[in-house]
Amino acid sequence: MKKEEKAKMIDAILEQVNSFSHLYLTDISGLNAEDTSDLRRKCFENDIKLAVVKNTLLKLALDKAEGEYEELYDTLVGNTTIMFSNTGNAPAKLIKEFRKDGDKPFLKSAYVEQSTYIGDEQVETLSTIKSKEELIGDVITLLQSPAKNVISALQSSGNILSGLVKTLSEREEK
Repeated sequence: MKKEEKAKMIDAILEQVNSFSHLYLTDISGLNAEDTSDLRRKCFENDIKLAVVKNTLLKLALDKAEGEYEELYDTLVGNTTIMFSNTGNAPAKLIKEFRKDGDKPFLKSAYVEQSTYIGDEQVETLSTIKSKEELIGDVITLLQSPAKNVISALQSSGNILSGLVKTLSEREEK
């Protein structure tokens, strides 16, 4: 491979790393063509970009990238496939689901929510991490709860007050 081709590939990888907020380094070697195709299809359905890369080119791209990826370097051994996503837990959930039929893809490491996770045993932890959108939804729900309770109390007491006023006004008429 010529130097210019390597530079283009590094730039392409760098662009992907900078455009997605989360990345998973996995090993899918050993999957047959049908399983690989199925994994790619599921990645596409879940808005996950899957790319097979050379470790040296990935390391050079990560050196240039915005973020601290140094902890991932030790896992750049053997076959490496990257899963890019903007939802932190989506690739982990996909890996868990896909593993029902086998032991691949194997998680080498992940960079999620500005934290590094090393090792395949982290899949369970990563699959339970809430995305930014889910956390915002939880906070909004918590903030709305007291307001809903106050409004509910005011409405119910308003009905009681109006009923009381109506009853009193009917008494005076007699």
